[in-house]
Amino acid sequence: MMEPLTGAAQWRERVRRVEDAGATTLQVSDHFDRSPVSPLVALAAAAQHTDRLRLGTLVLNNDFRRPAVLAKEAASVQALCDGRLELGLGAGWMTDDYTVSGIVREPAGRRIDRLADTLALLHALRDSAGGPVDLERGSVGVAALRDVPAVPRPPTLLVGGGGPRVLGLAATTADVVGINFDVREGHVGGRAARSASAAATDEKVALVRRAAGDRRPVLHLMLYWAAVTEQPEEEAARRIAAAGLELEPAELLASPHCLIGPRSVLRERLCELRERWGFGYVSCYEADAGVVAPLVTAG
Repeated sequence: MMEPLTGAAQWRERVRRVEDAGATTLQVSDHFDRSPVSPLVALAAAAQHTDRLRLGTLVLNNDFRRPAVLAKEAASVQALCDGRLELGLGAGWMTDDYTVSGIVREPAGRRIDRLADTLALLHALRDSAGGPVDLERGSVGVAALRDVPAVPRPPTLLVGGGGPRVLGLAATTADVVGINFDVREGHVGGRAARSASAAATDEKVALVRRAAGDRRPVLHLMLYWAAVTEQPEEEAARRIAAAGLELEPAELLASPHCLIGPRSVLRERLCELRERWGFGYVSCYEADAGVVAPLVTAG
């Protein structure tokens, strides 16, 4: 979750805290409830206050922006941050986002089709070195589209998801694949909770590797729960109750998305994320940065 944005000085200080913590990337979500700020606008502002951090969206709901408009906005932020943008995209899933925005939440297949169309346009722009691009495909119909402004190199592309079709699409199109829950229910319910297990993560990572073939995308994981504690089961029980999850504490603690326990155990878990699954980097909520950053920077 993000704290509310109250002004330019507050945002500048928060960006500097993230940088001082040793993070490599500042990421902003697109959910209405979890990110009370426009992601690309916030990242463009952040770019004026850091020249080291990479700046990412985790992730944009593809249904919120027309593909050509997104391409223009991404190119603009890429120019403003001197090539440090990591453009994260997803098919959209949260029912509440669609309710608040007034956008119809269509069946998953149609949303994923539109995501594939957007990715096709972004790759066409990459292949053309910025345009012009003519493309008629599904939800995309553009003529003589160029990157505006022109950028020396395109943003790094992250595609995140938890279902087979999105993960397969990500494996064949993205520089970074975000391994997430299966949230086709539109909320974090029983299916999502079960898909957070180590065994389910084994299956998702294997699917990505098969689909990627000779490609070697970086694998990314979101840490949804993090705490240093000598009573991990009690902390896990509190997190489960707060989120209304259909899990036992032991199940939550075994999830690769969970980093709750004594410091020494958490360092071992971070090593497992790299060695067992091959995750290249992890993200956490802003409130958990003080827990996660020292563990990562310590080795």
